[in-house]
Parts: sequence; C-alpha cells; structure tokens
Amino acid sequence: MKYKITVVGAGYVGMSVAVLLAQHNEVVLLDVDKERIGLVNSNKSTVRDVDIERFLDDKNLHISATDDAVFAYKNASFVIVATPTNYDPETTKFDTSLVDSVCKDAISNNAEALIIIKSTLPIGHTAYLQELLGTKRVIFSPEFLREGKSLHDNLYPSRIIIGGHCDLAVTFSGLLSQGSELDNPAILFMDPTEAEAVKLFANTYLAMRVAFFNELDSFTLSNGLDAESIIKGVSLDPRIGPGYNNPSFGYGGYCLPKDTKQLVASFSSIPQHLISAIVASNDTRITFIADEILKDKPKCVGIYRLVMKAGSDNFRSSAVEFVIQRLLSSNVKVIVYEPDLNNKEFLACKVINNFEDFESQADVIVANRKTSEIEKLGNKVFSRDIFGNN
Repeated sequence: MKYKITVVGAGYVGMSVAVLLAQHNEVVLLDVDKERIGLVNSNKSTVRDVDIERFLDDKNLHISATDDAVFAYKNASFVIVATPTNYDPETTKFDTSLVDSVCKDAISNNAEALIIIKSTLPIGHTAYLQELLGTKRVIFSPEFLREGKSLHDNLYPSRIIIGGHCDLAVTFSGLLSQGSELDNPAILFMDPTEAEAVKLFANTYLAMRVAFFNELDSFTLSNGLDAESIIKGVSLDPRIGPGYNNPSFGYGGYCLPKDTKQLVASFSSIPQHLISAIVASNDTRITFIADEILKDKPKCVGIYRLVMKAGSDNFRSSAVEFVIQRLLSSNVKVIVYEPDLNNKEFLACKVINNFEDFESQADVIVANRKTSEIEKLGNKVFSRDIFGNN
C-alpha cells in the first residue's frame, strides 16, 4: 500500500528520509525556501550526499516539494518533522519553537495523520506536546545520520527507534524498514521520552570518544610520542574498538555540540561530572590546537576547508571555526581556502577560492582532515589526521 507522506524541512534529515520513503510512497517535502523547493522539483538534492543524488538520477521516486502547507498536509497519513532545533545558550536548551509550530499546524490541517518528530528534542518534550495538543498522534523517532552519508545511514540503519506504540507507529516502522537495504533491521519500540534520551545519550557517547582520543593525542603531541602507535594499541582491545578514534581539532557539526550541551542541561540538579567534562574537554582541545599552531609564530595561517569532514558541505559549528576565533584573538593573520563558500570573507578572514594562491600566501596550512591536494606540502601542513577518515 502506498501512503502520502509529508516531510517538513528539506535539510539533511528531511531530504534523506524523503528519498528513502519515496521509493514506495508519495512524498511531499514542505519547506519555506524557494531555492530548495526548486531543486527538489528539478530532481536535484538540497544537500551534498552522493547517494541522494544517485537515487534522484536512477530511481523512479515519487517526490515533490511545495511551500503550500494546506496542500502538503491534506490526505497525508504521516507527517515527518525535520526542522532544526538549535541550542540557545541563554536558556541552555534547544529552541523547539519551530517544531512546536509545525506540529500545531499539522494537527489543525490534518487531525488523522501521525506526526513523527525527527528533530532532536529535550528529553520529555514530545510528552509535553502530546498534552499541549491533546493527542497521542505525536511521536518521536530519532535519526542517526552522518552528514554526506545521510541516505546511506537510512538504507543501512544501525537501528530504528520508534517512540510510540500505536498501530500507525508500527506501520511507520515498517515503511522505514521497507525502504532500507537490510532484510530485518533492528526495530525498538519505546515511549517517546526514552527515545529522546536514546538520541542525546548516543551522540554524547560519540562525543566522549572523540574527546578521549583527542586528549590522548594532546598528550602524545606534548610529549613527543607516536600517537598512531598508541591509538592502534588501545583500539585493538575489542572492548574499545577502532571507531571514532581519529584525532581532530574537536567534535563539531550540527549535532554533537548542541546535543551534549542539551544533555548537560537535562541533568539539571542530578549529580554528574562526565557529561560536563566532555563539553569542557572539547573547548580545551580547540585552545590546545590553536596554541600548537602559534608555537612557530606564523605570520599568516591558512585554514584549509571549513567543513568538518569529507563529503559534507556544512560549516555549522565546525571546530575549525572556533580554532579560527582563537587564532584571531592572538592577532594572527588568517586566510581561508573554501571552494564551497562564495563570500569574500569568513569571520573577517579573507576567503580564497584558488588553491595555488592560498598555498603561496600561507606560512602554515591548517587542515582538520587531509586530502591528496595537501599531502604533497609536507611539513607546511598542520593536521592531527592520522588515519585519513572522518
């Protein structure tokens, strides 16, 4: 049976789940951005993701985009909310206003649809919305996606978490499973509050691993030790494993920084030390990296790419951005090479799109992740990338 499914928000989450479900259903993407709408209706992706682009080119997908909310919600069996919930440092919580507004709008236009929130929420917020809206037809289903690999992670899900128990929730889990490439992906049903906790604790654990191996790397760099040998020796223990062990300038991107801070806020009066330490460790690493770059007193520091990882086009909350801020506070000239950025400046730093011009002006080139383009530059490059992966 084919369903009409409305996906609100055409970013990484919305675009990937829309393409996944459009293999077997009619999917309408609802967004306010005219450019995004035009891209989708021209069979183009709104985000950089090779699998999404391939599916749009090769598959017979039933997908369209609109800014007409009434049309989008009409006759939809499922409404998936994939709008941003940015962290507000003043309230120390996620700003859920956009999610709340979408849920209210969806209910008012279609009281029969099941609303599935994919946006990351504070623990307990779905239950609050159910009470506020007077319905149990709002559930939470977290996503576990990597930027640049968002459709891949939907096609091969580590698990499908459904924060709801109604019949439509079961049907929705089947649609996600049907769209995947796995025969029997792991599906867990739980209350929405537990599902919200899964998302925040999972991302905070990943941030903890990043922070741990970054601190290990800081120790080796300070003591003249071989970080690669030590990390390999540690990671061969099967209880530890090799994942998330490649040193970086710090965890960044859209999810980990805000999710860790939200989890700290969620603990409130509950005693804890580890979660707060993860956030503090990341700030310490960024300062340490900036200090290491400044040791040789460069006159001009070149920042090679603002993106956190290969295959991504997202600069949001990049650790590199905070390294730049530290360098600028030390009155060092900073230039940026970022071919995906059309602006002439970033954080008051000159943006250069030609690599040869960039390389000739920089005394040292700082790269969170190495590429073949800079490997040949040898000691001119400062990077803590050991294993060449994200």
